[in-house]
Amino acid sequence: MMWATRSRTTWIASARVACATGVLIACGGGTPPPTAATVTVGGSKDPSHWPADDRSLCDWRNKPELEVSETAGPGAFKPNVRRVYKVFGEAETRHKTLVCREIDTNLDGIKDVVRNFNAKGEAIHEEADTDFDGRIDVWVDFIEGRMSQERVDTNHDGKPDVWKFYVNGQLSRIQRDTNFDGKPDIWEIYNKGHLERAGVDLGHTGHVDRWDRDQELQRASEAEELKLREKLQAADDAGAASTSSGTLDAGAAAPDAGRKTRRK
Repeated sequence: MMWATRSRTTWIASARVACATGVLIACGGGTPPPTAATVTVGGSKDPSHWPADDRSLCDWRNKPELEVSETAGPGAFKPNVRRVYKVFGEAETRHKTLVCREIDTNLDGIKDVVRNFNAKGEAIHEEADTDFDGRIDVWVDFIEGRMSQERVDTNHDGKPDVWKFYVNGQLSRIQRDTNFDGKPDIWEIYNKGHLERAGVDLGHTGHVDRWDRDQELQRASEAEELKLREKLQAADDAGAASTSSGTLDAGAAAPDAGRKTRRK
């Protein structure tokens, strides 16, 4: 395993080349929105031509225990947002909670984003068709309402080839499958949302052959750690000086305390 450290200029240049050649398919944390919204077959930008079947992603049909609400979002002339509610609990604990929400984001009459919620109203899973071709290409899992993992299909084969992992809702690492064999060959490690280092499996053996690090970020991290150590050392020194001073004062006072007053 080989380790390499790069300056920020080299790092950025390398990352740009990698992105351009497809090695790093989507640099950064979140999944960028599509640059253009193509109309799905059967869909139309004209609400009067919307299909009767909007390809609902929520499972609500023929379920009388569910309550359905439809609203029109910004820019929509017909309802493009559907919310599905369910009643949980009995007596005092009885409450109605949103369990599913789906949206037609490009206003072509076809639902392309769906999010499911638990009985507490916390998000648990989301799926999206971000290029509007009628196939899901993003899957997101949540833990206690916070994003924990995102899987992305970038080559439109119906299987994820980018896996993003989050800790406390913040991007922690990304794995990428650049040759689409179902196994990651690039590992990216993030620190406070910034790319810290990237590992590359050059031979597609399942093991990292080279780690590239952001030298500037590493120096900043080391400087921050040094400041913390110096601060702790200063606190220790101040405590030791205070203890030493107290000991000397006590020792100096002892002879005076034991001295007797002479009579003249």
